[in-house]
Amino acid sequence: MSHTTGQTWAALKKSWKAYKIAKVKDEKENMVEYAKRIRSLQKELGVTQSSFPDLGLV
Repeated sequence: MSHTTGQTWAALKKSWKAYKIAKVKDEKENMVEYAKRIRSLQKELGVTQSSFPDLGLV
């Protein structure tokens, strides 16, 4: 099943929020999971992928 562009943007927004919460709680495993999801959604949308050098994702 394919998602609409709007759904993908909404998922990206939620992923950023979850990433920021995980960062505040210092939950590195969750930060990596959300960072990968953020990069995947950004790729799907055709926008520049964010770098997370502290997590080894550049």
